[in-house]
Amino acid sequence: MKRITFYLDFISPYAWLAFERLPQELEGLSYSVAYKPVLLGALLQQHANPGPAGIAPKRDWTYRHVTWLGHAQGTPLQMPARHPFNPLPLLRTALACSDDGYINRFVVGAVLRHVWQGGHDALDAARLAELAAQLADQLRAGEDAASDGPKALLRANTEAAQSAGVFGVPAFEVDGKLFWGLDSLPMLRAYLCGDAWFDGPGWDAVRQLPSGLPGKA
Repeated sequence: MKRITFYLDFISPYAWLAFERLPQELEGLSYSVAYKPVLLGALLQQHANPGPAGIAPKRDWTYRHVTWLGHAQGTPLQMPARHPFNPLPLLRTALACSDDGYINRFVVGAVLRHVWQGGHDALDAARLAELAAQLADQLRAGEDAASDGPKALLRANTEAAQSAGVFGVPAFEVDGKLFWGLDSLPMLRAYLCGDAWFDGPGWDAVRQLPSGLPGKA
């Protein structure tokens, strides 16, 4: 059985779409998923990447695109009342349910639905309280979003993701290979199915391809 590490930040609509799509995409295969929350903003900052929301026309397109993708794959998706927003309260709430940096599918789904269903404000205080109540049975003893434990776990998760080469979410790691984005799921399935392409030069050869831009190696 292959173990897939699913890196996600709840601010990403693609993480929500991939969360819903993954079981269908990998149907019939033997695997397990370990969900690892990370701070997307830190991953983007490491590479001086403003992200889709940092480029006005791309922001418009991204929100239009993900809304259509939700419609196309049958996943309810309504943009929250404000986006982007600071995801730290949600990430720390989720990690208050963890002692090792990983969270279970119930917690992931609860937080993602909180953000991506209904078109509400993800950081509304009353709604955050409702989310915490929904996760009460999952919380570690004495932990909540304001505790030091979840903060430390998030920092460690994000640093580990950066060290592993994760540059965005959703990202899926298996056997040391990273697959990025909702549209990588068919490629992930092919790898898990033993597609011979992965035994050839196609995976690693791209690292040797020189750039044609000045000052780039």
